[in-house]
Amino acid sequence: MTSSFSDANLTRRACLVGAAATPLAASVVGKASAKTQDARRIFPDRAEFPDIAGTYLNSGSVHPVSRGARQAVETYLTSRSMSGEVEGYSIGEKRRSVLERYAALINADVSEVAYVTNTSAGEALVVKALGLPERGGRIVTDALHFFGSFHLYNELEAAGMDVVIIRPREDHQIHLEDMAAAMNDQTVLVAVSAISTINGFQHDLAALTEMAHAYGAKIYVDAIHAIGAVPFDVKASNIDFMAGGSFKWMMGDMGLGFAYMRADLIDQVQRPWAGYQQLARFSSHVYPYDTPGDVAFETGARDDATGLFAMGTYSNTGVAHLDWSLDYLSRVGVEAIQAHRQPLIEKARREMPALGFEPMTAEDSTGPLISWARENAYAELHERLQAAQVQVSLSRHRLRISPSVFNTEADIDRVLEALS
Repeated sequence: MTSSFSDANLTRRACLVGAAATPLAASVVGKASAKTQDARRIFPDRAEFPDIAGTYLNSGSVHPVSRGARQAVETYLTSRSMSGEVEGYSIGEKRRSVLERYAALINADVSEVAYVTNTSAGEALVVKALGLPERGGRIVTDALHFFGSFHLYNELEAAGMDVVIIRPREDHQIHLEDMAAAMNDQTVLVAVSAISTINGFQHDLAALTEMAHAYGAKIYVDAIHAIGAVPFDVKASNIDFMAGGSFKWMMGDMGLGFAYMRADLIDQVQRPWAGYQQLARFSSHVYPYDTPGDVAFETGARDDATGLFAMGTYSNTGVAHLDWSLDYLSRVGVEAIQAHRQPLIEKARREMPALGFEPMTAEDSTGPLISWARENAYAELHERLQAAQVQVSLSRHRLRISPSVFNTEADIDRVLEALS
C-alpha cells in the first residue's frame, strides 16, 4: 500500500489529539477560561498535600496521597469493619460512579470502559483480544513506549510476529514519517504511549490513528501519563484501545486502572479471558429448588467493555480513593492543573542545560514530564539529591522532573541548587 499522507499530515503536532488542544505557552495560559482562572487560585494546593517531606518532584512515578483521598479510604475501611458506623455507605454505588466519571473524563461512553488492575494488564488484554500472536502480522511500536511493554513485544516476536520498534532521532523525538515508513498491509497493531515515561514525548494521536487505520491496523495507547495531566478525548483522537493505571496523575493508588475500547469494536474482537465480573446473566440447575435443566449452569456475558476485560474482584480501596480524586480533578480542572504546571517546567527547561544536562523533551511539550540526559547521572547525583531531600526520577543516564498541583517555582530552585 502506498501512503497518501502529505508532509503537512506528517508534521508532529504539539497537541495530544490533533486540533483538540494547543501548547500552553504563556500567551495561551493568559487566555484560560474563567473556570481555569478560578481553579488556579488554589495552586499550589498544599492544603490537600500538607505532609510532603522535602522537595517532591516525582509525581510522574507515584503521586502523593491527598488528605481528602485518605479520608475517603478511611471511611471505606470503617464500613468494612461491619461496625455500622457508616450508615448508607455503598461501595457498589461508588464502583458505578467512578467508572462513569472516568468515562466522562476521557469523553467515552461508560460501556466503552472497564476496570483492570493496571496498565500492563490492559495492554496484554488488547493483544489477546486481537488474537495475537496466533493471527500473525506486524506490530509497530517505538522506543519511547513504556519500557515494561517491550517484554510483551519480545515474547510476541518470539512467537512469530513481526515487531518493529522505531527509534528516536537525534532530537530524542519519534517522527511520524518514521512510524509511517514502518507500516504496511500486514500491520495489525500500533502500540504507543500518549506521553512517554522516558521524556514526555507526545504523539499526535489523531494523525497516527488515521495512518494506522489506513492500513487496517488498530491502535493501542498507554495513557497513564496523560489522564488527569492533560485534556484527553478518545473520540477526537479516534483511538481503538487505551489503558492506564490510577496512581500517577489521576491521584489514585496502585492496583486499579482502566481499559478503553471503542464501542464499534466490542463485537469484533475475541474475549481475552472469562471472569464473573463479566456476567450479565447466570442460572443454575443443580442446587436444591433450582429449576431443572439439561445443563448445570447457564451464563452470558455483558455486551460492553466490562463484558470483555473485567475479571474478578478489584481494589475497593482504589475505588474509594478515586471517588475523591476524580471529584478533585473535575472541580479544579485538568486545564488549570496544566496551566499551573507549565511555568515550573519552563523554568527547569531554561536553567538545566547550563548545569550540563542535555534536553530530551520537545520545547512544545504540554505534558507533565521533562527529562534530560547526563552520563552517569544516577551514580553522580543520587547522594547529592538525597542529601538535599529532593526527589526526582533518576536513572542511569537520565533525570526527569514531574511537578504537580502542590509544587512551586521554589521547588525548581531547590533542584537547581542541589545540582549546581
